[in-house]
Amino acid sequence: MSDILRCHPGIGPAVRGIALVAADDFSARYDLDRLKGVFSRPGHKLFGQAYHGRILVLNNAKGGVATAWMLREMAARGIVPAALLFNRVNPILAQGAAFAGVALLDRFETDVTQRIPNGAELLVEPAEGRVTIVSVPA
Repeated sequence: MSDILRCHPGIGPAVRGIALVAADDFSARYDLDRLKGVFSRPGHKLFGQAYHGRILVLNNAKGGVATAWMLREMAARGIVPAALLFNRVNPILAQGAAFAGVALLDRFETDVTQRIPNGAELLVEPAEGRVTIVSVPA
């Protein structure tokens, strides 16, 4: 049986994929190796894990204007997350996701980093402000 999470309407296309979850905050500039496609900051809980094509589920967005162009650059090279889900996002990261064509949702009714299991299959529907947990890992 699927579990539906509701939030503020988001941006970007509907996508389906596997969640990569951490209660950490997120900055494309400081947390990612944009050439190798992995989390590169040693202090991040997702350090060393690949993010390409995954649905990132994180606490809050952090950082400044570099995030916007970095997401776009990652998308142009084809090494970009499928979607970004946050408890709270800042306008700069939202701008970057829109610029890169990456689905983005925030302001859920619950803490998504606690509610979505790592490795869960998700259906992300930004226009509807809805994320469906399709299946969870055994």
